[in-house]
Amino acid sequence: MATTTFDKQKTIDLRRKYVGPSCKVFFSHDPIKIVRARGQYMYNEKDEKYLDCINNVAHVGHCHPDVVEAGTKQMELLNTNSRFLHDNLVLYAQRLQVTLPEKLSVCYFVNSGSEANDLALRLAWQYTGGKDIITLENAYHGHVSSLIDISPYKFHQMTGAETSQHVHVALSPDIYRGKYREDHPDPATAYAENVKDVIEQAHEKGHKIAAFIAESLQSCGGQVIPPVGYFQKVAQHVRNAGGIFIADEVQVGFGRVGTHFWAFQLQGEDFVPDIVTMGKPIGNGHPMSCVITTREVAESFMLSGMEYFNTFGGNPVSCAIGLAVLDVIEKEDLQGNALHVGGYLTQLLDDLKKRHPLVGDVRGRGLFVGLELVRNRDKRTPATAEAQDVIYRLKEQRILLSADGPHRNVLKFKPPMCFTREDAELAVGKIDQILTDLERALGLHMHEAVISENDHSKRKELSDENGLVHASNGSSHKHASTIPHSKKNNKRLRT
Repeated sequence: MATTTFDKQKTIDLRRKYVGPSCKVFFSHDPIKIVRARGQYMYNEKDEKYLDCINNVAHVGHCHPDVVEAGTKQMELLNTNSRFLHDNLVLYAQRLQVTLPEKLSVCYFVNSGSEANDLALRLAWQYTGGKDIITLENAYHGHVSSLIDISPYKFHQMTGAETSQHVHVALSPDIYRGKYREDHPDPATAYAENVKDVIEQAHEKGHKIAAFIAESLQSCGGQVIPPVGYFQKVAQHVRNAGGIFIADEVQVGFGRVGTHFWAFQLQGEDFVPDIVTMGKPIGNGHPMSCVITTREVAESFMLSGMEYFNTFGGNPVSCAIGLAVLDVIEKEDLQGNALHVGGYLTQLLDDLKKRHPLVGDVRGRGLFVGLELVRNRDKRTPATAEAQDVIYRLKEQRILLSADGPHRNVLKFKPPMCFTREDAELAVGKIDQILTDLERALGLHMHEAVISENDHSKRKELSDENGLVHASNGSSHKHASTIPHSKKNNKRLRT
């Protein structure tokens, strides 16, 4: 533990001097200095408490005593690499496999979600003999070079960036803002057919598909929930083309969705991916991750002739921590908590939607929920500046939330799994107040809704694409600027 404590400005100055400038902080105009955390709360240098609504890494709660104790005890005994036999490694592999379909039975332990997804690509390339990867719009799979190539969320930010000839981007299965929306009779099939078209286009160029990779629920892409049946249909098209299906559970695994332990299971029991990657919550903040695949894929990887060795992957300390995380999830029924508290949170946000014209959509599963803000419900015009203002005003009231998605207008809830009903009420109550203030400043009012048979509201247009607010008397005026912070911090941060 560091014995020296600097004042906040000194910490900022030293960070600017010694840390790479592309390593950003939250709330750059006035960043928060966090010195300790417990459960779903974080504390600054003044010991002021912040409610953490975004930290899906501290899965079972910040600094959970059982996890800390497991890591400390094992660190006092031994930490070494996996070339030595140790029971923690095999016990942990066995415990993880029990949570998955039987065919997913072989583990590779690594140290981050990026390492896991990079290894998943290597497995796919070796097993299929193909090179091409299909990814989704707005996807994010990691920060290493192989993953930046398949992460439109990242490579679209790069000046002059060009998509690799071996990477093909399919439509995001977003039924709120995507090409096929909630009024489409079968969006799962429509989006899967797009993947089939992508495959055919790749074949026309003489390319061979190695894999389709997708986050089981898109996080950085805006809390996107794929329609049920989509993954099954995509997997059929991809496997018919000789490829395999990689499910990225780095953000959403380990019971977060409530009804299931893994988010890919939301698609139904008839869907099983060929590879599953996991990270972030797996170690509750300790750097560890895992790739789990079939025996066939693993045997093929061995035939490459190259040994796979990871210095720190699967070490005794990491496995002890991983086992403790699984124990806490079970002992405290955190999956059940995600289901019940997440359902309550979604209900509260649905109630907000009924009162606030800025709320365009509420979507999510368990404690993975998105609130999409729009300036116009009919046109679904993204309320990007308003979303940024909401998260800054929440920060001032010591509630931590982030905004993401392609337009950075989706408020993201993915808190530690010990999040309570009272926490949900506090956060949503503050959002309610902030939205009321914003709508008053913008001149937005909730008009009488006409509810269609599919329960979607058709409302009178609130503003046009030029930003003109239409009052009830038919007059109009330009939006007043109420968003002082967004200009100071308009860079996207992944969380």
